[in-house]
Amino acid sequence: MRSSLPRLILLLGALLGLQASAMAGVSFNGSLGSKAALLLIDGEARTVQLGQVVDGVKLIAIQDDRATVEIDGRRQVLVLGASPGRLNNAGPDSALPKQIILTSGAGGHFTPLGSINNHAVQFLVDTGATSVSITQAEAERIGLRYRSGRRVLTQTANGVVPAHLTVLDSIRVGDVLVRNVEAIVIPGEMSHVLLGNSFLTRFLMKRENDVMTLELRY
Repeated sequence: MRSSLPRLILLLGALLGLQASAMAGVSFNGSLGSKAALLLIDGEARTVQLGQVVDGVKLIAIQDDRATVEIDGRRQVLVLGASPGRLNNAGPDSALPKQIILTSGAGGHFTPLGSINNHAVQFLVDTGATSVSITQAEAERIGLRYRSGRRVLTQTANGVVPAHLTVLDSIRVGDVLVRNVEAIVIPGEMSHVLLGNSFLTRFLMKRENDVMTLELRY
């Protein structure tokens, strides 16, 4: 009996390790309305309808920048753009991750998914932008009350245009949440929200080839 006990412990440890590995293979990469989500399951992008089971992952709910899934009978909340399989059970006073690691895409640009005030957006890292820059159309889509902000004039590719300064309650990229970030809302069209220096200066930035690492200062 004594000789079988270590084997039993090793077997239980292996099973728990396999389960943890399986849970760590799912991340939430975007939503398609309120009825489908783009999930990365074991490295493969899959579109999953509400209530559908794909590769053992069932989509339970979608709300703002979070998706609730069920794996092996266990429910898990995934945060948009966070590392795969992170459980969202940390309280507001818990120690939060401090590092963002980005990989460049087409044209060498860094375009992470993230959220503003818990609304999903697509960012473009722009070290030449003074502030986080949002178009009026995007600001209205995410319910940003920018018109109460201070009116200014700003230089764009189309010349000098009127804009509004505002402060965003929060920006999340990956697992990192930053609060009270200055932003400017401008007219016109942009394919992304520009992640400018009002956000980037909160971090120590390091780039090696196609990988950028942002380490939170405070």
